[in-house]
Order: sequence, then structure tokens, then C-alpha cells
Amino acid sequence: MRYTAEHKQATHARILAAAEKLFRAEGFSGASVERVMRAAGLTVGGFYAHFASKEALLAESLRAFMAVRKARWLSGLQESRGTEFLERFARRYLSQFDRTTGDTACMMPSLLSDLTRAKPEVQAAFGQGLEELVGGAQAQLPAREGATPRQQMLATVALCFGAMTLARATASQPLAGEILDAARALLIAGAPVATVEKKASPRTRRAGAFVKTGDAPARRARTVRKKPN
Repeated sequence: MRYTAEHKQATHARILAAAEKLFRAEGFSGASVERVMRAAGLTVGGFYAHFASKEALLAESLRAFMAVRKARWLSGLQESRGTEFLERFARRYLSQFDRTTGDTACMMPSLLSDLTRAKPEVQAAFGQGLEELVGGAQAQLPAREGATPRQQMLATVALCFGAMTLARATASQPLAGEILDAARALLIAGAPVATVEKKASPRTRRAGAFVKTGDAPARRARTVRKKPN
């Protein structure tokens, strides 16, 4: 039976949707070709009419995921700049984590360790999506001392992806929510809080010529006179 181009395209999309769901829940190793095709309501034999390999499926899944998520993560933030933009972006991304179940709508926490061992073409697909996300956001970030707009956005994405991964790794513990809150707080934190130095005590001031603050107390040398014979 010959299928129309529209039918093949719809089938292709079903496979990608099923793969994304399994990659998110099980990672690369847990999402076998058989499981992906079964989840899509298709037979295993039809897989290779759409993808040359499981790695090719992962690469295309990453490209599709990053393209869709970029639009969602940046939607409506065009008027925000600087710290406000970072806070809204981080809140939008980190809110995908369900603190009750430990689930998330992002594939990255389940796939990042797999991507460290992935083939170059898979890493290139993820890198392309990351580049497009950063490129679409860095215009909202004025240059800061010590960090370009690109560096700020790369660091923000790294912090968000890392925090989400740690939250999933501690999903059964209260620490998971604390990690997400800490990541968002760090992104919008202000300048360091000035510390108030303690006033030196009179005794310390008198001994200033002999004692440095924080050193062990020094003892004055005593002159011992010898008794005459």
C-alpha cells in the first residue's frame, strides 16, 4: 500500500512525539526502538522508513524539542531586559518541575548524561538548538562587567538545566525544591552584602604592636636578670 506524503509526515510526527515522551521519562537507553514504535501505535518494521538509526531519532528529537521549547521559553519576554528577563526565563523553565511527583516537561535532565557519550551528530543537533536559544535571548541582556550577553545567557541555561537535573535526582527530598529556589535566587541576586567589621577591644588595640587580628595571642618576652654570684 502506498501512503501519501501527508500520511508519512503525520506518522513521522507521531514517532517523534512518542520518542520525546520516552526520552524524557527513561533517557536514551530506556527508550528502545520497539518501545517508541509501540507507544506511537506502529510496528517496529516501519521505523527505518523514517530514521536511519536510534541516534538519528534522538538527533531529530532534540532539534524539534529545542525549537518548540525556545518559542515557549522566550514567548512574551521581548520587553524584559537584564535581571527581569533572567528572573522570568528561569521561573518559566524551573516551574516545569512538579514538586509533588518529580516529573518535568523538559528532556534535558534525563538526557544530559547520555549526550556526554553521544555521537558527534547528536551533540551537534543539541548544540544547534542551544545556540539558537542563546542567540534568541542574548539581545535582552545588556553587557555587564565581566560577562558578555552571550556568556550571561549560556550560564543561565547551564544553571537552569543543572538545577532541574539535581532536582530530579533529589525528587523525593525537600532539597529538590530548595535547589530550584536557590538557582532562581542566584540569577537575580544583587551586589554582595557589606559585612560589618567588629571593633577591636581595648586589649587588642593595646597589643596591636604585638598581635595581628586572627593570629594566636603573642606573649611579650620577659627579660630575666641573672642574680649576682
